[in-house]
Amino acid sequence: MAIRYEHIKTCKQTGARLGRLHTPHGTIDTPIFMPVGTLATVKTMTPEELADIGSQIILSNTYHLWLRPGSDIVAEAGGLHKFMNWDKPILTDSGGFQVFSLSDRRKIEEEGVHFRSHLDGSKLFLSPEKAMDIQHDLGSDIMMSFDECPPHPAEHKYVKDSIERTSRWAERGLNHHIKSGKDKTQALFGIVQGGEYADLRAQSAKDLVSMDFPGYSIGGLSVGEPKPIMYRALEETIPHLPEDKPRYLMGVGSPDALIEGVIRGVDMFDCVLPTRIARNGTTMTSKGRVVVKKKIYERDFTPLDAQCDCYTCRNYTKAYLRHLFKTDEILGLRLTTYHNLYFLLKLMEDIRTAILNDSLLDFKEAFFESYGLNVENPKNF
Repeated sequence: MAIRYEHIKTCKQTGARLGRLHTPHGTIDTPIFMPVGTLATVKTMTPEELADIGSQIILSNTYHLWLRPGSDIVAEAGGLHKFMNWDKPILTDSGGFQVFSLSDRRKIEEEGVHFRSHLDGSKLFLSPEKAMDIQHDLGSDIMMSFDECPPHPAEHKYVKDSIERTSRWAERGLNHHIKSGKDKTQALFGIVQGGEYADLRAQSAKDLVSMDFPGYSIGGLSVGEPKPIMYRALEETIPHLPEDKPRYLMGVGSPDALIEGVIRGVDMFDCVLPTRIARNGTTMTSKGRVVVKKKIYERDFTPLDAQCDCYTCRNYTKAYLRHLFKTDEILGLRLTTYHNLYFLLKLMEDIRTAILNDSLLDFKEAFFESYGLNVENPKNF
């Protein structure tokens, strides 16, 4: 098997899991946050910097790399690891989310999805088998099944038809993956869907668990639904997943949602949030968000976060960061991105320590209070 999940401890306060995920390119401490490198790069960051701040695994995007530079070129380079000079684990999504985001450019059939490229409008077709072939070319450690991601909100019948198709596609992709022989070096996760419907989440999970994937992703959340609905959907999904396999919540990266997800038994997370908001001048700090472009920081010669020991906070002030953004200097994007990723990776390290010490609820309460969140009803941070 390409990966192996090792359970270390369960938090007595919450039931959150501490573990290790062993992959062909190294071992990952879980729970873990994965920075997103959509086009084989985490925007503004070098691989060396990512390693320096504690990144253990990154995510890249199958759809975008298929279009540019082309998965064949990545394969010719020796796979994503060599192409981007990253020797730690890589996870790739299936491209399904991006394809289904092109709602006005796609047509769903049992065989797969016909759609038009967002780049030049050219006609393309993606099937469960094709999604496997592309990810085989990319050479990621962890691959995703091709799934249909229904919108929110959606009617029960629509979502029911969707999860049944996703299960059929998952089986086709898994069979193709095993026949290729790549299952010995690349792990394929099934993706649980079902929207906000508990019965459909349960059905989707049971269908996929019967196929015995080495790990399970939870998809179709963080797509616009209120966070209480997302948390409820997690609670309705995770009990149906095996204890000895990793669980990955897709597209979630706000501090409160990371903590809440871990409490509910999630092991892996990814999101563009920390890097995307950083490029707009928004940073995450122990006291909440700081938007460095605001005029109030024009003469603020203190660091972003006095409690943070990242390179940005040790060397630069809010006033300087504001100056960089106001003058469109690239260094500003780099410094805020560096800080935000460091902040979330340090948060996950602190979460792992709290699980080890059976104190995750205490940690949550203290963090939420400092960050400016209501423990009972957190804002959308």
